[in-house]
Amino acid sequence: MAAIAEMPTVADPAPTKKGRSRKALKQKTASPNEANIVAETLPESSPAAAPLPEDIAGKENHESLSKKTKKGAAKGKKQQQQASEVSSFEKELQEMQEQLEKLKIEKEQTEEALKAREETLKQKEEEIETRDREQEKLKIELKKLQKMKEFKPTVTFPFGLSVKDQEQEKKDKKKNSTKKPSPPYVLWCKDQWNEVKKANPDADFKEMSNLISTKWKTVTAEEKKPYEEKYQAEKEAYLKIMGNEKREHEAMRLFEDEHKQKTAMELLEQYMQFLQEADKKDTKKAKKEKDPLKPKHPMSAYFIFSNERRAALVADNKNVVEIAKITGEEWKNMSDKQKSPYEKRAIKNKEQYAKEMEVYKQKKDEETADMKKEEEELMKLQKQEAMQLLKKKEKTETMIKKTKETLQKQKKEKKITDPNKPKKPASSFLIFSKETRKNLAEERPGINSSTVSALISLKWKEMSEEDKQVWNSKAAEAMEVYKKELEEYNKKVVAEEEAAAALMN
Repeated sequence: MAAIAEMPTVADPAPTKKGRSRKALKQKTASPNEANIVAETLPESSPAAAPLPEDIAGKENHESLSKKTKKGAAKGKKQQQQASEVSSFEKELQEMQEQLEKLKIEKEQTEEALKAREETLKQKEEEIETRDREQEKLKIELKKLQKMKEFKPTVTFPFGLSVKDQEQEKKDKKKNSTKKPSPPYVLWCKDQWNEVKKANPDADFKEMSNLISTKWKTVTAEEKKPYEEKYQAEKEAYLKIMGNEKREHEAMRLFEDEHKQKTAMELLEQYMQFLQEADKKDTKKAKKEKDPLKPKHPMSAYFIFSNERRAALVADNKNVVEIAKITGEEWKNMSDKQKSPYEKRAIKNKEQYAKEMEVYKQKKDEETADMKKEEEELMKLQKQEAMQLLKKKEKTETMIKKTKETLQKQKKEKKITDPNKPKKPASSFLIFSKETRKNLAEERPGINSSTVSALISLKWKEMSEEDKQVWNSKAAEAMEVYKKELEEYNKKVVAEEEAAAALMN
């Protein structure tokens, strides 16, 4: 025990390999249990076989070194693992960054697509709005047209003839129109045709016309005279008729124009009233107006029977549909004898209706005839009014012509002046403009006259009063010369007049 206690605590350093420097390991202090174990083992073993404390220390150092190498290997593995983890993390980061960039690109693309969609949606919405507006406008126009259908003017249109009536009028005019008078040669041909035909029975139309024309050349002036007189008389009558027709046509045209203006104004007033009433009230569709004088259509045998049965069925509180069903079934089940009185009544009603319709038609015919007479009288009155209007128009035209002629005569009288009379001199501005115009024409050849006049007026406005004084003095000198010449001219005129008066006396 004493030997173990006296053991050195520090062990000798273990031999190290060349090329590597390691620190010496510290000797561990032996625990009391270990010391006891060693003390027990010593007496059993021989003194020669007992291990030295130095050997024990070397073993301990070797164990500690092996532990350290193991720890270093573990650390290296850890470092390698960490490095591999770092490299894998960097790779993952790169991948994540690439994915982020891809996502950004996809986001931009989706945003652009969304913007394009929004724009298309906006365009579609605008198109829908425009369509709705157009539809609303069309609806409003349709409503207006429907209202226009309801508009029934009370204005009469006496000149609103249909196409057929106009064509018929043209045909009647052609039939009743006065023919142009035939010239004297034609009248003579009519008289001579039969005689020439008797003399030349085999001659055709061309030969006949040649023979008559040669004969006409031989006719004397005295023989031609009655045909010419006849032609002149027919011509005068024709011209009178045509003149009257033309005057009537012009008069009617004037009257039509005035009447159209009046009717247009009346129509406008009526339409404005109609629109005001339509805005105030939403008028219902008016039913077709029936003639109250027109006889009603007679009822059939079944309807006569149903009218008789209706009162009894209504007393039993039957519905309209039920009444129709009951009456229909009863009528089917009825025999011919039972139906015969109703059928006789229906036949009587039909005969009476036919008589009433004949009377009604006669009345209608009479009314139409009266309307035609009234229209003819109206046309006569309108023609008279039209002729009065034409006369007024002709009077005004003659007055205008006379006034124009008098004004022209006065102008001519004023224009006829003595050529020896001195002319008035030009003003200062005109003198300036003449000279400047020449200079501008030399400076700028091919310049427009309007631009030249504009430049002259600008220069004159920009000029000072001192510069204008030169042109004013020139104008004043010319005026003095003009006054002197005028005095001399007036003296000469007076002397000539006196001389002429003396000669007359």
